[in-house]
Amino acid sequence: MLLSIFIICVLLGSVVGFSAGLLGIGGGLIIVPALVYLLPQLGIEPNLVMPMALATSLATIVVTSLSAALAHHRNSNIPWPLAKQLMMAIALGSLLGAFIADMLSVVALKNTFAIAVFLLSSYMFITINRAKKNKLINNNDDEKLPQNIIVKCIGFFTGILASLMGIAGGAILVPILSYFKVPLRQCIGVATVSGMVVAIFGVSGYVIAGWGEENLPKYSLGYVYLPALLGIIITSSLFAPIGVKAASKLPVSTIKKAFAIFLMLVAVKMILS
Repeated sequence: MLLSIFIICVLLGSVVGFSAGLLGIGGGLIIVPALVYLLPQLGIEPNLVMPMALATSLATIVVTSLSAALAHHRNSNIPWPLAKQLMMAIALGSLLGAFIADMLSVVALKNTFAIAVFLLSSYMFITINRAKKNKLINNNDDEKLPQNIIVKCIGFFTGILASLMGIAGGAILVPILSYFKVPLRQCIGVATVSGMVVAIFGVSGYVIAGWGEENLPKYSLGYVYLPALLGIIITSSLFAPIGVKAASKLPVSTIKKAFAIFLMLVAVKMILS
């Protein structure tokens, strides 16, 4: 069973990496539901499944987001003045979110994830057409960027929620930044580099919170399950640059609509399960 789950995670990694490059989502919205289904097959206790899924998801995003961020940087898709403002607030929020998650019940974590995913996907679906109308801005066009205090609040909120959901934060940042008239491709670029920060600080919190936890399975580092982590990152970093290239050729708005509908269905299933 351990080998089967490892192989499934290798295949899952290819989907996660491609999605990270194409949509800037980091893959957590795919990884968490998959691990919630897979981990119980190993006999892992129900109260440990959700925090382990969240922690392992964030650990994979460290690698996936790094690969995607480098690719977006090479394609000049990251407005660094905006990204730098977000990074510190996101780091603090994601670290805090991991410790909040450790205090919540499994049911509360699952419902938080499902409800947040449903709301985010609904908002993503509604705002796609608005984002398509945004005009390209150059990286130094400060007049179109949110004010500094607003950026910090966005970053802190994104960090907490992303850490609680085990995601990179792209599904939160992309629609919010689109509202501030940041072009879609630059929204995705910022989401990838911010996702790397969320993942690093969030997974650190989960490792610390889970350290010494009884009944964790073998090959765990805090709440991070290493076999699933290894399986996913083997292929995710290879497919992220492919997703970035596809983003410049495929109708991203159409893909995001389909993905938003998929997320709604995932959220409903998690609430009802």
